[in-house]
Amino acid sequence: MARRNEPVDIPQVDELPGYPLPHERGRLIGHRATEQALLEAYRSERLHHAWILGGAKGIGKATLAFRFAKFVIANPDRFGGIVTSAPDLGVPDDHAVSRQVISGGHPNILHLRRPWDDKAKRFKSDLPVDEVRRTVSFFGTTASAKAWRICIVDAADDMNASSANALLKILEEPPERCLFLVLSHAPGRLLPTIRSRCRRLDMPSLSADEIADGLRELCDDDVPSNDDLMDLSQTADGSLRSAITLLSGDGLKIAKGVRQLADNAGQLDLAAVHALADLVAARGQADNWDSFQHVVDVWLHDRLRKDIHTGIRAAYRYVELWESVKRSINASDALNLDRKQVVLDFFFALRAT
Repeated sequence: MARRNEPVDIPQVDELPGYPLPHERGRLIGHRATEQALLEAYRSERLHHAWILGGAKGIGKATLAFRFAKFVIANPDRFGGIVTSAPDLGVPDDHAVSRQVISGGHPNILHLRRPWDDKAKRFKSDLPVDEVRRTVSFFGTTASAKAWRICIVDAADDMNASSANALLKILEEPPERCLFLVLSHAPGRLLPTIRSRCRRLDMPSLSADEIADGLRELCDDDVPSNDDLMDLSQTADGSLRSAITLLSGDGLKIAKGVRQLADNAGQLDLAAVHALADLVAARGQADNWDSFQHVVDVWLHDRLRKDIHTGIRAAYRYVELWESVKRSINASDALNLDRKQVVLDFFFALRAT
């Protein structure tokens, strides 16, 4: 949701150009069980005021959060006939609430996320406390007796210590008829005090068939052959967002290149490594950089799972390598360092390992 009175063309964090944002989506790919759990909770006698929707990035947490928010606002009577007979949380796109949310926001939905820094022309590195404090004025405004107000924290992993404590304070003393939907890619890392005040729903990664279904719907003309589609679905590791990113730019080529070079790191082809690094670091190709990060994550996690059976020491080297490459990626993004060097350092470190 764009801030009220701000242009709707302000960039939104994690936006994929050309693809609908979560608040614009009507259909949810997968997650029927999680959706039913929210629906049953809403029409039950006791509805918890705060929920953690956990799961990997890009699997549909924000889409489900907005879907639930639209349903609640469109149907404020939890025990009315529409709610009790509803098969899911769907609200037609031509419904007044859907139209208002899709057009840029609804006054009863507050969407907290990392803001755009217009001076630096980039998104802030964390979700600052000033953003979380917007809940004070949001919940302090007058609303009708039947209206619900919903705060979506997207994602809680981006909060710093101050913003996490600010969220905790309002979770401890929630206003009447409010809901908090706290999205997290790694719920176990949230403050224990925040977790204790929320009900947690862990959303599974999407299946290869569900990712293929999502790509056919969202990418249409760009969907590759069936073989590439299945390869893409498996490489995406259960994330539709990652599959879309891989499909954009040179994602598939990068995925195949990383796997081939990483699998043969002991006899590293230096020319191929430099060619891949040039491709990843190409100017104006942000999707290539995202694709590299995702494929490296998937490869390292796969190798970790395989080597864990041979002993902790053998597997731990991949944990150390994963932490090292994450630090390099974060430093490159924060300080605008050479991305090619990050790619080269990863493969050289892998060869040494």
